Amino acid sequence: MTTLELALNTLAEAATTEISRNQNPQTMEENKRVAQNGGNAAKAARKEVEKQIGHSIISSQKASDYIRPIEDAEAKELPQDTNQ
Repeated sequence: MTTLELALNTLAEAATTEISRNQNPQTMEENKRVAQNGGNAAKAARKEVEKQIGHSIISSQKASDYIRPIEDAEAKELPQDTNQ
């Protein structure tokens, strides 16, 4: 995923959470509508950005292409014990 894709995903989640807080859905159907509305907010933002830049922002990349595995990050942060 590109940074724009990640940002849009975050927007969809945040919008859905806020809509849910405001509407307080009680049933599965109401929750589905809330989720769709949150996704539609991100979709509208995506379409506007694509219109401005002139191409799709959807890629075949994965988030893991940008993020080091946890084990690699921890290995760099831990001090090496040289007393062994």
